[in-house]
Amino acid sequence: MNKVRKMERVSALTKLIADRPRHLFSLSQFSELFGAAKSTICEDITTIKETLGHFGLGTIETVAGAAGGIRFIPAVSPQETDRLLQALAQRLAEPDRIIPGGFLYMSDLLFTPHLMVKVGEIFMERLAHLSPDYILTVETKGIPLAFMTARAFDLPLITVRRGSKVTEGSAVSINYVTGSYKRIQSMSLPKRALPAGAKVLIIDDFMKAGGTARGMVDLAQEVGAKVCGIGVLVATAEPEPKLVEDYLALLILHDVHEHTKVTDIRPVLTTG
Repeated sequence: MNKVRKMERVSALTKLIADRPRHLFSLSQFSELFGAAKSTICEDITTIKETLGHFGLGTIETVAGAAGGIRFIPAVSPQETDRLLQALAQRLAEPDRIIPGGFLYMSDLLFTPHLMVKVGEIFMERLAHLSPDYILTVETKGIPLAFMTARAFDLPLITVRRGSKVTEGSAVSINYVTGSYKRIQSMSLPKRALPAGAKVLIIDDFMKAGGTARGMVDLAQEVGAKVCGIGVLVATAEPEPKLVEDYLALLILHDVHEHTKVTDIRPVLTTG
């Protein structure tokens, strides 16, 4: 292999670590890949870290020890977070998004990858202190958001089904009552999906009364896991209180006027 120039190493290193946020890479991996000494790789990493910090794009964390290495921690500045949430609120307030029953059409936004990547990073920044082992969601519309959050955390995603599948083996099923319409529904989770004692972070797209989130909390407890937090993209202002506590909502839906086609939805801003 020809000698790799510093600019080439820095470019390749940035690509590799940015593709897997929070994943721990050993210096030996890069030393072998580029045919360079670890001290040289460390200098490259310092250059990348300084550049990322200068533009507010994230940082590189160093983990000491034999099993250590480096990991990229993405960052979304408070100003960028607020701009994104304000833009999402404006999009969701469009008159033609109103659905009978006080709901909003959100699928096009939820299935737009670059938007959900950023929202996932926002959840990671705000909820990283919870140190979850898994991300948990329920099928189906919340999956893209939860998947991108799992990517930002570098964690596996577990999906709760609204019915059991024989292809997934034995499962634990529970009945739960929807908070808004008081209907009894069921959800299930394969027994092998979550190990006992695992800490899970619930991520979903929408919360009204919190019945679905409550069901996921109960289901996780049924398999011996512990819910350490809940994050939702949109939560309604009413009813209050919800069936779950200590949740993080990025947008609050205050009112939907079906006749006048006016939606009052506001971002939860990080800056004044």
